[in-house]
Amino acid sequence: MGPQVALLVGALAGCLLPARGCLMCDQRVVEALDSLDKEYLPTHMAPERHKEVMETIRHTVRNFWDLPYSEDTFMGVIDEATMETSVLGFLRSVRLTTNSGIADDTFVKEFSWMLTLEKAAFQRNVARFQREAFCPNKCGTMLQPLIWCSNCKKELHVCRKPYDCGVRHVNVHEKEDMILDCELNWHKLSEGLTNYSFYRVWGSNSETLVYEGKQPTLTKLLVSPEDAGTYRCELGTVRSGPATIIHFQVTVLPQRIIEEIPSSNFETEEQLSPSPLPSEYPQPENLLRGRLVGLLIWGCVFLIICIVTAVLFFRYGMMVDSINSWFGTDKAAAAQDVPKEKAAVPRHK
Repeated sequence: MGPQVALLVGALAGCLLPARGCLMCDQRVVEALDSLDKEYLPTHMAPERHKEVMETIRHTVRNFWDLPYSEDTFMGVIDEATMETSVLGFLRSVRLTTNSGIADDTFVKEFSWMLTLEKAAFQRNVARFQREAFCPNKCGTMLQPLIWCSNCKKELHVCRKPYDCGVRHVNVHEKEDMILDCELNWHKLSEGLTNYSFYRVWGSNSETLVYEGKQPTLTKLLVSPEDAGTYRCELGTVRSGPATIIHFQVTVLPQRIIEEIPSSNFETEEQLSPSPLPSEYPQPENLLRGRLVGLLIWGCVFLIICIVTAVLFFRYGMMVDSINSWFGTDKAAAAQDVPKEKAAVPRHK
């Protein structure tokens, strides 16, 4: 509750000063409104309404941050990522409105509706920031850079949580490398951090500095049973007190047993096992499949030849019978005609 209350008090105090508003803190928004005032409105708005309309637009944009104060939705501050998202959305809406070329009352109506939508989008962006990105540290002290909407100042907000981030149990086998990682996901988002310091803890009041530097990990090569024990990692800050403290309880397990295959057995198995076929040779299953397909094709060809032969023989038999029948008919006719001829010949005495 402490940090949230401090933010609320600071934001309310800022209301006594001339407020610029969150989006007006970005120079790109100021330049876009100046261009609207000096370049667009003089050609799309009557001169007597120009000044009044522009003053209303500036006042509305300044009041984007005029939202109900709540620890869940808005406390008068945003981060740079939320500011960038809101500014880009606002500039895109302004560009779409001016590109349409509308003027006079139509412009006032459309621009007012656009400002209403952009303020609602700004409120959603801020609520998401406070729900997901405001003081994301679960433990330790984070120095989070924030922008105060009341005066556009960027300051560091201290997110205080318990320093102790718990104990991590690490198991490593003998003769292997031990790696202790002290980095938390919010460390890169925080400002004012200094160095990581790893200590070997010997007792309640005794410890030895093992490493100090910018790297968040401690690596010990080829650990032995003597490396087992308790380690402590501390991340410092530019202010008093550490950012985080993490303890590591290291257990060194016996060395892994790797079974070696005797060379004689290996050679025997290598000799007995079939050597793999080169990639350019077909695999056995592909070779067998090809043979089956070939047999099937040749079987079909043989069957077709048999059918064609039977048909030819059948037709040949019919043709032979027809010829024999034809010749038989001619002979019978000739035999009948011979006696008649003999009977017609007269006998000579």
